[in-house]
Amino acid sequence: MKFELKPFNRNAPDKDLILDLQRVAKLLDKNKITIEQYNEHGRFNSSTLQRRFGGWLNTLKKANLEQTRIYGVSDEEYFQNIEHVWTIIGRQPYYRDMEKPLSKYSKKAYWHRFGSWRKALEEFVKYINSDEDVKKSTRIKQLSTKKSHRTNRNISWRMRFLVMRQDNFRCSICGTVQNIEKNITLHVDHKIAWTKGGETVMDNLQTLCNKCNIGKSDLSMKK
Repeated sequence: MKFELKPFNRNAPDKDLILDLQRVAKLLDKNKITIEQYNEHGRFNSSTLQRRFGGWLNTLKKANLEQTRIYGVSDEEYFQNIEHVWTIIGRQPYYRDMEKPLSKYSKKAYWHRFGSWRKALEEFVKYINSDEDVKKSTRIKQLSTKKSHRTNRNISWRMRFLVMRQDNFRCSICGTVQNIEKNITLHVDHKIAWTKGGETVMDNLQTLCNKCNIGKSDLSMKK
C-alpha cells in the first residue's frame, strides 16, 4: 500500500474550498457532510476549512449545507425528549427507539452527551425524581371551596410524566393507551377543576385520553 499526504493548501482561495465541499456533497448525494466524509473524498483537509471559516458548522453554513450535529441543546431538552418518547410508546424507550420522527434527537446525540444510553436514562430518572415542585405538591391540601390557589395552573412536563407513569400510561376512566394513528392522545387533567379550587398536585391529577377529557370538561371526579 502506498501512503500519500494530501497537498497542504494554506493559500487556497475561499471559493475553491467551498466549491470542493459542495462537490463532495453532490458526489455523495447528501445535503450534509461530516468531517470524516470530507477527509475521504475532498481535495483539501477538513482542518484547512475549519481554520479558514471558524469551525465545521460555519463551513457547512458557508456552503449552504445542513449541520451534521445539533449544538447548544441543554440536558433538560434531552430529558424532555425522552419524556416525549416514553409517553408516546408507553414504556421505557430502548436505544433503537431514539430515531426520527419519534425522537427529536438521535441516539448518537445521547451517546455523545452522556457516554451511553443507559447513563442518559439514569440521569433522566434522577432529574425527574428530584423535582422539588412535585415533592412540595404532595404537602399542599386541596382548596376545593376557595378561589385562591397555592400552586400554578400549568402542569410542568416533569409532573405530567410522573402522573402518566403513576397511571401506567393509561386513561384513568376508560383504560385506553395512547395511539396516534387512531387519534388517541393522553392528557393530564385536574380531578377537581382549577376553576373550582383544585390544586396542581399529584393527588389531584390524573391521566385521561382526549375523548374522556373532553367529556369530563370541568366536572369534578369523586375520590
